[in-house]
Amino acid sequence: MENNYFIKVKGYLLELDFQITYEDETECVFVVEKESLGVKNLVIGCADPLLILEQYILELPEQASAAIYRSLLQKNRDIIHGAFVLDETGRKVIFRDTLQIEMLDLCEIEATFNSLALLLSEYSDQLIKFSKNQIEYSYEHI
Repeated sequence: MENNYFIKVKGYLLELDFQITYEDETECVFVVEKESLGVKNLVIGCADPLLILEQYILELPEQASAAIYRSLLQKNRDIIHGAFVLDETGRKVIFRDTLQIEMLDLCEIEATFNSLALLLSEYSDQLIKFSKNQIEYSYEHI
């Protein structure tokens, strides 16, 4: 059954003009990029019943301020599909979305990619500041 998911997801990626830089049908994993969206090395895994998409964003400085973490959590509220998450070290910020693979359609996976592209275009300056442990905090979401 996972082989069918692999073929289905690969078809969607090709239809959306993503460049597949790595694929492993046995593990049901892709790594893709699409320069026009700012997407590079996005990892996609088919783990029935879920499709998991992860895009590494940045590594926070070792002594990142609580305000940076707070700002990232508040930004999650604005993200239409997906969310910021941290890896097991608590320093790598990743965009992650999980979708039900059985009912997956082109529009749903495209919405995730569009959400990521919008996030990267609107929030990139702030993310760069976070990577340098600089924060311009605003209370607009409180």
